[in-house]
Amino acid sequence: MSQETSVSNTWRALSNDFANAIDRAGRSVVTVHARRRIPSSGVHWRAGIIVTADHAVERDEDITVTLPDGRNVPSTLAGRDPSTDIAILKIDAGNLAIAEKSDPTALKPGHLLLAAGRTAEGATRASSALVGVTGPAWRTWQGGQLDLTVRLDRRLHPNLSGGPALDDQGRVLGINTSGLSRLASVVIPASTVDRVSAELEKKGHIGRAYLGVGMQPVRLSAKLQESLKLSSDIGIMIAGVEPDGPAEKAGMMLGDVLVALDGKPLSSLRGVQSQLIGAQIGKPVKASVIRGGALIEVVITIGERPAAA
Repeated sequence: MSQETSVSNTWRALSNDFANAIDRAGRSVVTVHARRRIPSSGVHWRAGIIVTADHAVERDEDITVTLPDGRNVPSTLAGRDPSTDIAILKIDAGNLAIAEKSDPTALKPGHLLLAAGRTAEGATRASSALVGVTGPAWRTWQGGQLDLTVRLDRRLHPNLSGGPALDDQGRVLGINTSGLSRLASVVIPASTVDRVSAELEKKGHIGRAYLGVGMQPVRLSAKLQESLKLSSDIGIMIAGVEPDGPAEKAGMMLGDVLVALDGKPLSSLRGVQSQLIGAQIGKPVKASVIRGGALIEVVITIGERPAAA
């Protein structure tokens, strides 16, 4: 067999594998008509629930979904979370296939992903991209937390936002979006989609954990750091306490300096925010606080930030 024939066979086999993966995933991929121009894509995540990109849902009513068989069906916006760019729609799904999920934690820069979607007319759309960056959990610019960092090496077509990122078997690693970065598309991991969509289905929104305080970082003296055996010379000073908020109810006071939450040292405001996630609402957290030169412990029950705030 000539080298040219070998390359041709490899290319043909790879092309067939890609096409089969897109075809397999496409059984659960829909078009979401919720903005004026280019529609987004969506995934039938679980029975009767379509997941899509929130930034592409520009209206709350008169949203239709085009199914793989070409039928247009009405849908209801059941919840949205701009901070993770996830929205869910409810439809009468009939026998629409549910997406098969896969774990994206093994992805590395350079791995190849497939992206699937549907056009305005309901035709299958496919693309490919390299994984550009991977990393740990991160907070988006709007404060939502993604369980894993997966950034692609480029931006995808706008129609692919809300559609699935796929492995070589056509299993869904997460949801593609161009709404969380100006530079390249981001994959919202399947675990994040599971968590956020479940809360949206239950409540229609994502609860935001908060302490009810105003904070600013301060530098601690070397003498204080040594006497209290602190690992950092930075603390978080309480500059304001919201009346009847979680911190006030726990006895926090102006001038207190927060140095740890549940034993985890704090050295920045981001460190505090990273520990305040929706799953903690209603749960107690042990706050290590410097007050009057002494280290004390205050137990705060995490509250849910009022919607108006």
